[in-house]
Amino acid sequence: MAAPHSYDVAVIGGGPIGLASAWRAAQRGMRVVVFDDGRPGAWHVAAGMLAPVAEAEFGERDLLELGLRSAAAYEAFCGELSVPLRTRGTLVVARDADEAEALDRLHAFRRRLELQAERLRPSQARRLEPALAPTVRLALAVEGDHSVDPRRLVAALREAARDAGVAFRGAACAVRAHGDRVTGVDDVAAGAVVVAAGVGVARLDVPERIPVRPVKGQVLRLRDPRGPGLVDRTIRGEHAYLVPRDDGTYVLGATMEERRDTAPTAGGVYELVRDMSEVVPGVLELEIEAVLGGLRPATPDNLPAIGRGGVENLVWATGHFRNGILLTPVTAELVAAALAGEAAPEWAAPADPRRFTRVAA
Repeated sequence: MAAPHSYDVAVIGGGPIGLASAWRAAQRGMRVVVFDDGRPGAWHVAAGMLAPVAEAEFGERDLLELGLRSAAAYEAFCGELSVPLRTRGTLVVARDADEAEALDRLHAFRRRLELQAERLRPSQARRLEPALAPTVRLALAVEGDHSVDPRRLVAALREAARDAGVAFRGAACAVRAHGDRVTGVDDVAAGAVVVAAGVGVARLDVPERIPVRPVKGQVLRLRDPRGPGLVDRTIRGEHAYLVPRDDGTYVLGATMEERRDTAPTAGGVYELVRDMSEVVPGVLELEIEAVLGGLRPATPDNLPAIGRGGVENLVWATGHFRNGILLTPVTAELVAAALAGEAAPEWAAPADPRRFTRVAA
């Protein structure tokens, strides 16, 4: 019989990545405990865009592959959790000739990768979204890029994990190890440990280290007192995005700052409102509910670290940077497979955490 404080798996991190990984592991019959310090992570601030096509950039093919696979899993994932998936699509918009030229280059790149996006003239874009500024020069409609509310997702994942038998404890301090094998977390024995703590990994005592740095992002949570309808799709400009919810609220984001604090600033708010108001002027009439700052966990190559580490029975699920919500389903599946002793698929190899631990050795 197992000891009272002994589990098959200990997961450090109570955000979407940690919760989904714990849930999937429990569904495979493992006894799981989640260590959660109660601090809202990047998910609390995130807009919840599921936009691998709209965000596809030159030189990020490996990240794109992960994103496309995870986005394809989201309908079933949300169905299991009874979480609404907003499927109105995304409109990527250029404000001037320079942005239109850059957007055309990206569109050509995405077409070579056979990604689905439709190039729209300004008049066509405004027929889809009448609130767009008359000065908009070009737009791409990406009907397959969706969104989800991260706060509702985390609440549903926590409930699903509890229903699956997952136990919960408070903050973790140290991953215990004996030789080259992990044995648990703090006073809890575990056959394997999953580190899904985001930027919180810096506060942990871990027998190996993945280089994760915080990247600050500020967002505004806005409300239209008239109800929903200003825009129906996610609107992405070159420097800001506007994500609508079904209840007439919006998330306007996000700054990208190499800082470690989460305090909102007047400059951050000004830049976001200025940039989006040049695309959707009506944003200036929305009421401000909150101004928030969060820290994204980024690795040196901007790819996450998912899978087995260099220490036996240590599994990593961190470094998701701007894509934590998007990559939640695929990360959870990869983590559960690693815990079950299954080999990682070839397409997941770029996210192997040992690309860092090998260098460190």
